[in-house]
Amino acid sequence: MARREVFVNIYEQITGWRFFAIIILLLVGTGILYYFNQLGETLDGREKKYAKLYAEGIRFTIEQSLNSSCDYTYVQEMLEANETVPMILVINGVPSKTHQNIPELEDKTRKWTEQELLDFKYNIVAEMGQEHPPIEFVAGKDKGYVYYSNSVVVKQLRYFPYILIGTFLIFGSLAYIAYSSSRKAEQNRVWVGLAKETAHQLGTPISALMAWVEVLRANPEFDASIGDEMEKDVKRLETITTRFSNIGSIPQMSKERIAEMVEQTLKYLERRISTKVKVHFASQIPDDTMVEVNRHLFEWVIENLCKNAVDAMVGKGELFVSLLPLNKNRIAIDVTDTGKGISQTNLRKIFKPGFSTKKRGWGLGLTLARRIIENYHDGRLYVKETQVDKGTTFRIILDVA
Repeated sequence: MARREVFVNIYEQITGWRFFAIIILLLVGTGILYYFNQLGETLDGREKKYAKLYAEGIRFTIEQSLNSSCDYTYVQEMLEANETVPMILVINGVPSKTHQNIPELEDKTRKWTEQELLDFKYNIVAEMGQEHPPIEFVAGKDKGYVYYSNSVVVKQLRYFPYILIGTFLIFGSLAYIAYSSSRKAEQNRVWVGLAKETAHQLGTPISALMAWVEVLRANPEFDASIGDEMEKDVKRLETITTRFSNIGSIPQMSKERIAEMVEQTLKYLERRISTKVKVHFASQIPDDTMVEVNRHLFEWVIENLCKNAVDAMVGKGELFVSLLPLNKNRIAIDVTDTGKGISQTNLRKIFKPGFSTKKRGWGLGLTLARRIIENYHDGRLYVKETQVDKGTTFRIILDVA
C-alpha cells in the first residue's frame, strides 16, 4: 500500500523560500569571511613592511660606525614608529637585546637570570618563526634576522568573522525556536479545542443511546445479551468522550493492576475485530503488579497499537500481547503482529504527526500514543523490532508503582 502524507508539515520540509533563505545566509557568511580575510591579508602585508623597514634600519645602523657623522635621528624614529608588531633581532643565530612590543621583555619589574632570559628569547624566536619566515639581512660580517609576529589587532581580526557569524547563528536559532514553538503551541491549542468540542458534541447522543438501550430492555422479547453488548459499546463511547475532554489537561493518575487492565482491554477488542485474527495474551509478571497510569488514556494506547496491528495484518493473522518483567522495577508490554512490517524508510517517520500508510485516518494515533506514554506516564514507546512481510513488535516500558 502506498504511503500517504496526510498533512504537510512546513516545519520539517525545506520549502522554496527556506532554501532561498539558506542560500542567502551562506552567501552573506561567505562574503563576511572573504572581506575579513582580505582585510587581514592587507594588515598582514603592512606589518611585514614594518618588519622589513625595521630590518633595514638595523642593517644601516650596524654598517655605519657609531663614530660616523651620520645623523641617526630619522633611523631611530623609523624604528620606534612601530608600536604594535612584536619583533626581535637575531644576530648570527643568537637572540640579541634588540626587540620591540614583547610585553614580557619590556616588563622592568620582572627579574630574569641570564639563562632564563636566553631560553625565553629562543622560545619567542621559535614561535615567531612558525608564524612568519624571518626577514634576513647582511651587515658586514654579521648575518641578521628579524623575527616578527602579527599584532594583537590582526590576530583578533582573524577570529572576529567567526564570532560574528556565530552570534548571528545563535540569535537566528533562538528566533527560529521561539517562532516554531509559538506556531506549535498555536496548533496544539487548535487540536485541544477541536477535541473538547468533539467530546461536548458526543455527550448528547450518548445519553440518548443509553436511554434507548433501557427502552429496548423493557421489551420482554428483547435479547438481554444484545443489550449488554450495546451497553458496553455506549460505555466505550463515554470513555472516548472522557479522553477527548481531558486532552490539554493534566491527567489524573491512579494505581492499577496492569495485567488485568490490559487483558480486559483485549477481551473487549477481541469481539470487535476480525474473527480471522487470533489474539494471544501472556503475562510473566505477578497478577498484583501495580502501575500508576491514567486508565482512560492507557487503554486507548493499547487499543491503538492493537488496531494498527490488525490493519497491518489486513484482518488476518495473529496478535500477541505480552507483559514481561525488566530490571530496576520496570515492566515491558510487547504488542506483536504477523503483518506486513515496516520499511526502514517509514520506520523513521511513523511517530511523526500526519504520517500514515493507510487510506483512512489522520496519522496521529502513534504520535499521541507516544506522547501519552512518555509525557504522562514517564515511560517509553518504540518499535522493538520489525521485518517486512513478517511482522512488527511495539514495546511499552513502564515503572512499577
